[in-house]
Amino acid sequence: MSTEAKSPELSPEIRGLDDLEAHFHAGSKPRPAWRVGVEYETPAVGAGTGDALPYEGTGACIRAILEEMAVDGWLPIHESDRVIALRKGDASITLEPGGQVEMSGRQCESMHEAHDEFIDHCARLASVARRLSVAFLGLGATPLTPLEKLPWMPKQRYRIMREIMRSTGSMGHRMMQQTATVQGNFDYESEEDARRKLRVSLALSPVLVAISANSPVLDGKETGFKSFRAHVWTDTDPRRCGLLPFAFETRGIFRAYAEYALDVPMYFVAREGQLLSPEGMTFRDYLAKGLANHRATLADWATHLTTLFPESRLKTYIEVRSADGQPQDRVIAIPALLKGILYENDCLDAIWDLLGRWTLSERIETAAAAAKDGLSARVGRHSLQSYARDVVAIAAEGLRRQHCLDGQGQDETRYLGRLEADVTGGICPADQALQAWRNSPKSLVSFASYR
Repeated sequence: MSTEAKSPELSPEIRGLDDLEAHFHAGSKPRPAWRVGVEYETPAVGAGTGDALPYEGTGACIRAILEEMAVDGWLPIHESDRVIALRKGDASITLEPGGQVEMSGRQCESMHEAHDEFIDHCARLASVARRLSVAFLGLGATPLTPLEKLPWMPKQRYRIMREIMRSTGSMGHRMMQQTATVQGNFDYESEEDARRKLRVSLALSPVLVAISANSPVLDGKETGFKSFRAHVWTDTDPRRCGLLPFAFETRGIFRAYAEYALDVPMYFVAREGQLLSPEGMTFRDYLAKGLANHRATLADWATHLTTLFPESRLKTYIEVRSADGQPQDRVIAIPALLKGILYENDCLDAIWDLLGRWTLSERIETAAAAAKDGLSARVGRHSLQSYARDVVAIAAEGLRRQHCLDGQGQDETRYLGRLEADVTGGICPADQALQAWRNSPKSLVSFASYR
């Protein structure tokens, strides 16, 4: 993925809308330069209790986890003398607001490389888990700790978001503190290529929710949803979440996305290590008026784009965000499926032929049904399982055509094995998580723990 500006003070000032579009154009890459980035979040809990961990304390805590992982070239990043992240090259280990540990992987040439990176990360997690008596869960939400007892990580960004989300929906704090996801990041060659990939990944959203659904337990109770994580997004902040209707209608996707982002209220403006409150100002307002003698820069724009949360979002690459956190042996399956589709033109067309005729209301209704019922949700006369079977088959064909082989001569379809079997059997991870939960809460923690 492209490296975006980091320092607002040194970044060029924005002169107009053309600069905002140019930011997206700068992400365009020729096909040989395309890479895949994988991000995966894991709730961290006490191994014996299943309780979410505080940032710091006398026992197992998030700070101790980061300090234990700061080896082998992983450098700690501090905020107010507290370690809040680790970085190694273009990979990072960061914290979500409730202490979920997120690995954002490096730019990988193949899913084999991404898989090797994931295996290495799992080994580090397992070592830390043994030493600190903690567990890292392959689930889409922290299952046992009630919302009111969940911790907040000590990041200024999260303190600001916490206050704003009190007024934007009823489940913003749940989204921040409880949910976990697997995301894939993908390059594009041109604006037209970005348009096709964005609309297809958005069209795929209900199917991705159904096949990845893995958050049926929250606050120590069954929720009645296979993916409560997906349901949470329906009442978090409608201005910055959802399916982006314009992406299905427009050809000039860079201008359309810029216009959308301009009218979303800002969370903050970063200057000299501090986050300034824009007090509800949209980026369009900021561009026109400035804030406290500061003018809008391209780094401000890049930061603002990270505060939009549609199912797929555009930065200098496309980030697909619809999947729950996954069991350990299915984490790489979701980005592998997406690579098979998004990096093969015929497969992009095949998915659009399959899903492109749905109306916006059908997409929204189907996404809601997928969150509740997983693969058994229906679209008219058909179950989502039938669509999911076709999606997996198309993705597998794309990976075969891409013909990226590992050292044993296997192509990337090897990462779809369990996913394909589960879809054929009408199973999503939530079904197995519920079986473990109904045995006992401790059984769920043991079942879902990374090893």
